[in-house]
Parts: sequence; C-alpha cells; structure tokens
Amino acid sequence: MLMTQMAAESVGVLVRDARTEKGWTQGELATQLGTSQSAVARMEQGKQNLSLKMIQRMESLLEANLFNVGAVSKNAVTHLRVQGGRRLSGSVDVNTSKNAGVALLCASLLNRGTTILRSLARIEEVNRIVELLTSIGVECHWLENNDLQIRRPAVLDLAAMDIAAAKRTRSVIMLLGPLLDEQETYRIPYAGGCDLGTRTVEPHMQALREFGLIVNAHDGFYQVHAPASDTLDRTFVLTERGDTVTENAIMAAAHREGTTVIRNASPNYMVQDLCFYLQGLGVNVEGVGSTTLTISGKSRIDVDIEYAPSEDPIEAMSLITAGIVTKSEVTVRRVPIEFMEIELKVLEQMGLRYLKSAEYTARNGKTRLVDITTLPSELKAAPDKIHPMPFPGLNIDNLPFFAVIASCAEGTTLIHDWVYENRAIYLTELNRLGGRVRLLDPHRIDIVGPVSWRAAEIGCPPALRPAACILLAMLAAKGTSELRNIYVIERGYEDLAERLNTVGAEIEYFQD
Repeated sequence: MLMTQMAAESVGVLVRDARTEKGWTQGELATQLGTSQSAVARMEQGKQNLSLKMIQRMESLLEANLFNVGAVSKNAVTHLRVQGGRRLSGSVDVNTSKNAGVALLCASLLNRGTTILRSLARIEEVNRIVELLTSIGVECHWLENNDLQIRRPAVLDLAAMDIAAAKRTRSVIMLLGPLLDEQETYRIPYAGGCDLGTRTVEPHMQALREFGLIVNAHDGFYQVHAPASDTLDRTFVLTERGDTVTENAIMAAAHREGTTVIRNASPNYMVQDLCFYLQGLGVNVEGVGSTTLTISGKSRIDVDIEYAPSEDPIEAMSLITAGIVTKSEVTVRRVPIEFMEIELKVLEQMGLRYLKSAEYTARNGKTRLVDITTLPSELKAAPDKIHPMPFPGLNIDNLPFFAVIASCAEGTTLIHDWVYENRAIYLTELNRLGGRVRLLDPHRIDIVGPVSWRAAEIGCPPALRPAACILLAMLAAKGTSELRNIYVIERGYEDLAERLNTVGAEIEYFQD
C-alpha cells in the first residue's frame, strides 16, 4: 500500500503518539519491529512509506489503531495487487534460510545456555514456532535486525503447548528429536503446514525408534513415551534421505552420550546449518555435507552462543526467477552457490545469460556466497526433463520455479515432481495467467512456451512454492492482477512483495 505524503505524515503522528503512550523509546519500538531507530524516526516524520503489513505489525505491538487498519485486519485476509509488465532493475539481498531458522529454533531446546540467532527470517512459520516455544516456557526476545534471543527454562511446561500454533506448522514434528527424553510422557499435535498430499511422518518415527522413542498416534495427537537415558553407540540407515528426518535424528543424537552414525543422511543446506550450530555448542559432528554423519553427543549442553544461519537458496531462486520472467537485469546478492549450482547449470542450458561475482563467505563462516545478475535472455526449452534430486541435485523446492521459466522458453518442457502428490496440480493455475501447462498425471506436467502472460485474479493455492510462482508470473503479466489470501506466502517469505518493489515491481497489499 503506497501512501500519499499527507497520509504518511498522519500515520507517523499516530505512531509517535502511540509509542509515547506505551512508554517506549524509538529504539525500543525499532527492536520490536526488527528495524533500526533511524527507520522508526523516518516513519514518525512521514518520510517513509509504510505497507499495510507494517502498519498491522505496529498496531499489534502498540495496541492502537493506526489509519483504521486494525478494525479490519483482525478477521480479514490479506491479498496482493500487482501491476505487471514492468522491467525490474537494481539489487536485492537474499534473506537467511527459513528452513534452517526453523531447525535452529527447535535445536535451541537442547541448550541450557542463551542462544542468539542472528538475522532470523521474520516469517509466519518462524512466528508459529516462537509462539509454540514461548507457550512451553521458553524466553524468546526479538532484538535489533531480526536477531532472536532464546533461553529455555530448567523444566519445560509441555502441557501448556499452544495447540493452535502447533497445528499451523508441519515443523512441530521436529520437536520430537530435541524433546526425546524431556519428560516420561507427553503429547504434541499432528503436524500441519502446506497441503502437498500425504507426507508420512513414518520416516521420523523409524529414525527416533533407534533411540528408544515410542510414539502412538491417537485423537489428533502424537502420544510420546520417552526412552531411558543411555550411553550406547548406535548406527542406523534412514529409509528416506529427508531434510527434516535427518534433522530430527541429529537432534536426538546430540543429547546422547554415545556415538551415533547416521547413514543416508541429507546433506542439504538446513542440515548443514544445524550441524554448524551444534558444533558451536560443543557437540562433535563429523561428515557435514556428506550422507554419513557421526555425532558424539552430550547429555547436558549449557553454552552461550551466537549463530547466523546462512542464506536461503529457495528465496535466491525466487528472486532470480523474477529477473528472468520480466527479462530484467537484476542483481541478487548473497546467493548460496553450493546449493544453486545445478539450477544455474540447467538455466544455462535453457539459454540464460547471467553474471556471477567472486565467492565470499556467509556470516556463519562456512557457506559460500556469490552475487548473480540476470541478463535479458532468449530462452529455449530444457533438452531433458527437469526433476529434483536430494542434494547435491536440483532442490525439490526450486523445481516449481522452472514451470514459470519454461513458460517463457521456446518449445516444450517436461517437469517431473516425483516427491509430492499434489504440487504439480497447483502449477496448472498458471494457465489462468496465459500459461500453457498440461497435467499429465499428479506428478508430471508439460509446458509449452513462450506465452503471452495476461493479468488475472487468482486465489493462492495452499502450497508455498506454487503460490510464489503465480506471484512471479503476475510480475510479467501486463495489467492488474490480484493474488488473494497470501498467508501461505507469508509462511515462507519475509516481506517478499516489499522487496520486489525495491527493484521496480509495483505490488500493494490490500484487504476486503
């Protein structure tokens, strides 16, 4: 929502008055918002345009209605209006990883000391986990620049768990590893999240049974019976090289005194971040980046630690896609290249021209980053089908973006999404924007391009990446498009619309 200067000044006065009434300084409000004091000062002076989302956040913090937004926002859903067909330009940074952030939040339960996670992605998925942790007694305090300070109590109150928050995220299943023997018996609700078909939790259960955990599913909850503590060495093979399954097994092993060897482990980016954090806690983890991990755990961990998760390769792919489909020269900074190399190689085969900077190191001291500049390119269909594979293959979550890109390429592209039952179906919504996507079966689509994108009104599908794909296609569609009920996007992206606006997009939030 872009505001006139008069409106910005009016809201600025209301913000200042509400802040003063609450007894906060500009610095204190900045800390709660995850921004700088100078940014708050500009807001209060009417020198900074505010999105509807930012106004809503301030309303919640200050417990005040600003610009009459609050009266609407509590029960209304949020939509996006996109003025498409614009060339983009400039540069944008990739934020830290959503999936790594969620894993690190869960892993913080292993630590009796204070954990500070630097530049955490401030997204709905993270908010749900923070709400869940707070409900069981964990102290969570947002600091400046989206840093989060976490300290757990001596005894967690698992009976007080926020069930509503837990049911809105699939990540709740990742509490089983760190909570392994927290209490003799406890329960957590069934996992929620994206609607991507049947995604069984059985691989998690198989991994955790290796530590003696017993879980029975009953009446909407996992009833957990904790194993007795032991110092045994154990070696096992994961039947599925899943990211969250691997993370759960790692977190269980981290607070067992014995040595655990996990074979067929995922070496993906979020798993590596988790391992680097545990190493900082004094847990010996060998084999990071490979499919065999050896973990020598500690029965008690009490360390004050600061850790910065690495950048998100899925967000990097999203921003690169925005440059490609709008035929724009856009620089995407802080791209974790180790986790993007296959994607870029496929794009090269399709004719993408781009520039790549020299490598530099992420704030975690481990992950390799580059800057990627997209150049306007004439694309052709991929010479072979595009399909995901576990790392170091093409990332499963990056696959949907090739549906948008292939729509801009000459020829027919086959995309095989063998992981999820329903996700390919959601990508057929691109047809409402002028795409030519044909569903072959629940896992395969073929795409004919290039297409002439056209504006449309579309309801957000209940899956994060297909929803983001529709938004990116709307950037290329001349005219005014509307994407309705964007909660699923806000689960996985922090201020995506505002950040696209910084490179020339024209997107505004609105509510009915």
